Amino acid sequence: MDYHRQNNVRVKIIRIFNTYGPRMLPNDGRVVSNFILQALHNEDITIYGDGKQTRSFQYIDDLVEGMIRMMNTEDEFTGPVNLGNPNEFPVLELAERIIRMTSSSSKLYLSSCRMMIRNNVSRISHWQKKNSAGSLLLNWKTG
Repeated sequence: MDYHRQNNVRVKIIRIFNTYGPRMLPNDGRVVSNFILQALHNEDITIYGDGKQTRSFQYIDDLVEGMIRMMNTEDEFTGPVNLGNPNEFPVLELAERIIRMTSSSSKLYLSSCRMMIRNNVSRISHWQKKNSAGSLLLNWKTG
């Protein structure tokens, strides 16, 4: 916002949540690409924690549409707007689904290692539910 005020330029603030789609980098560190890569190589799929933690996932086309709608809002509206799927599901279920879809022989490995960033991501995903007004303003939702 300081940049907006200092330079009198149009600014839009968007919080982007877990996004997947074509051309994802295999080693980008995201949960979807990590699980797919591990499954395709029939490696154990690592889940940090007990797998009950939830995430929301959106397809890249939905994200791009939301971003375009945000860019087309009135200049006075800067956001922030959360762009992500309001429906969350457990990480364990995601891993099981990827194993089935890839016909992988991967096994699930639940890691007791809890990195600080993993814990922060769990809290961040719940910001999404607090900002449904932005999605209503944009008349946007994931497919």
